[in-house]
Amino acid sequence: MKGKEKVPMLTAYDYTTAKLLDEVGVPLLLVGDSLGMVMLGYESTIPVTMEEMLHHTRAVVRGSKRAMVIGDMPFMTYHISVAEALRNAARFIQEGGAQAVKLEGGEMMVETVHRLVSCGIPVMGHIGLTPQSALQIGLKAQGRTPEEALRLVKDALALEQAGAFAIVLESVPFALAEFITQKVAIPTIGIGAGPGTDGQVQVIHDMLGSYTDFVPRHAKQYVKLADLIRKAVAEYTQEVKAGTFPTEAHSYKIDPQVLEEGKKRT
Repeated sequence: MKGKEKVPMLTAYDYTTAKLLDEVGVPLLLVGDSLGMVMLGYESTIPVTMEEMLHHTRAVVRGSKRAMVIGDMPFMTYHISVAEALRNAARFIQEGGAQAVKLEGGEMMVETVHRLVSCGIPVMGHIGLTPQSALQIGLKAQGRTPEEALRLVKDALALEQAGAFAIVLESVPFALAEFITQKVAIPTIGIGAGPGTDGQVQVIHDMLGSYTDFVPRHAKQYVKLADLIRKAVAEYTQEVKAGTFPTEAHSYKIDPQVLEEGKKRT
């Protein structure tokens, strides 16, 4: 798709959402560790475990028929050793049913990426703002200085050389993201990186306006689902209290003779 058409990618964490996105034709579904915040209520992605990621990955795989499902490797599941990274990545493929994994980091992850790819596991890279490193680099845009920009270019080239099939560029200045996109032969997927990348990814809860703790600057809310849900639930609650729900139309019927016979036997 690189150079031919833009690549849309969205996060998905459950069967129902994955099924809807797949039916629309979204080609890439990321089971992001962002589920820790939008699904599990954690303050960051750091506490997310492999078991939680596999649980949600399996659900997404069951809901998708055409989309490529990518499992996001959680914090410290691929840093300790290449062997442990391989073991955990394999779990995403074998147990989770994913077709690829995503991991954060540039040049420092080259050996790991190369090993995973050589064993048949497709890897998507992720550079720029890497949320798992937030305690170290903060939640701020990356690549704003010449030194940072050069490092990100080197990171992208190193990941491509190691065998990554695509790279997420998060919170990177537009001009830099476009430059990196032109320098590498593999697709770049931007999030907060401007329109010059080969594709875009958004957290589904941000796009639908259902996560209300905060709205990232890079997110566009195509609908405010939280408001619609509140309205629907408030209406339901009022109707239950007033006794107007359920009506006969929402109830199962029974043959009057059967009912009378039941009453007699009782």
